[in-house]
Amino acid sequence: MRSADVSEPDRPRTALFDQGFRPFFLATGLWAAIALALWIHLLNAGTTLPSRFDPLAWHIHEMLFGFVMAAVGGFLLTAIPNWTGRAPVHGALLATLAALWLLGRLACLFSGLIPPALAVAADLAFPIVLVGVAAREIIAGRNWRNLVMTIPVTVLGLANLLMHLEALGVAIPAGLGWRLGLMATLMLVSAISGRITPSFTRNWLVKQQATNLPALHGKADKLALAVLHTSLLAWVFLPDMQAIGVALLVAAALNAWRVMRWRGAATLVEPLLTILHIGYLWLVLGTAFLGLATLQWAVPLSAAIHALTVGAIGTMILAVMTRATRGHSGRDLVADRMTVVIYALVNAAAIARIVAAFAIGPVSLLLAISAGFWILSFLLFCLRYGPMLLGAAPR
Repeated sequence: MRSADVSEPDRPRTALFDQGFRPFFLATGLWAAIALALWIHLLNAGTTLPSRFDPLAWHIHEMLFGFVMAAVGGFLLTAIPNWTGRAPVHGALLATLAALWLLGRLACLFSGLIPPALAVAADLAFPIVLVGVAAREIIAGRNWRNLVMTIPVTVLGLANLLMHLEALGVAIPAGLGWRLGLMATLMLVSAISGRITPSFTRNWLVKQQATNLPALHGKADKLALAVLHTSLLAWVFLPDMQAIGVALLVAAALNAWRVMRWRGAATLVEPLLTILHIGYLWLVLGTAFLGLATLQWAVPLSAAIHALTVGAIGTMILAVMTRATRGHSGRDLVADRMTVVIYALVNAAAIARIVAAFAIGPVSLLLAISAGFWILSFLLFCLRYGPMLLGAAPR
């Protein structure tokens, strides 16, 4: 028998539930690949799921309220301690939030086999609890300025409910739920990237002893965001009104001018920064496409939607996840070769999907190529960054 006074050596433990970015960024990468692979299988095989959502509705729902919501959860739970100075949500509460997200994915996948109210409640549990936890932490830290960040997440929860109601046959405008969810996501992307992209670029350029720095956030930026958010909100409820198409084009022009003031060209030697600028440029292009599609000027709606989703949202989520994972796991903020490949693949996926929307070339092949690039991009993220997210921490 070992003597009782001999202490056990410290054993490494997983860091998965130490900080919000760890479980949710890993879930984001895995679900991005799994959900799209399943959608492509359904599309090619002509089969259905045991879900109340038809295959296309399930695909849209899971990209917005599975993939995006996981990324949003990871970002919020990681950013809030920086905003408030409070300890990060961790341990049992963080594990519960991750379990609720997973419960929602299973509830949607098998919603046709369980009572409708139970499926809806299971899926909405994660956004409701996430908003509650985020609001509690922000209020406790008296960080009133960032309490507004809970509004888009609340809207995402409402949009999720609307998609469920439409699937159940409730008389609501067709597509209102996914349009509202897309708008809320784009509001988050534009607001968050509008904060971090010029700030990170400025800090990096100062270290390079550059003197021509990104413009500070001012009235022009507020105007660009106001026009963008207002025109997107109007499009949600009146997607066919041509005047809204004009407003979207104005929003695209204002935000193009905005991003050009951030000195993105100066960051080309550091892809970890450049990708943030590219993500915002996708937002500008997608908004312009959406305006042209609303005006019915030679741009299919599908091209606009996928420029905003695969291009802007997909690129920006990977940009934030790679940077935050490296920074919060104590690694250098430098993109290695695999990270550059990850960025290239998600952008190639967006380009191929948009070309397919214009029906230029073999559409089926382009769709398969786009899906393959997307899946590979997120699988490589999991392969490269999974060990950082799961990495052992000292007891």
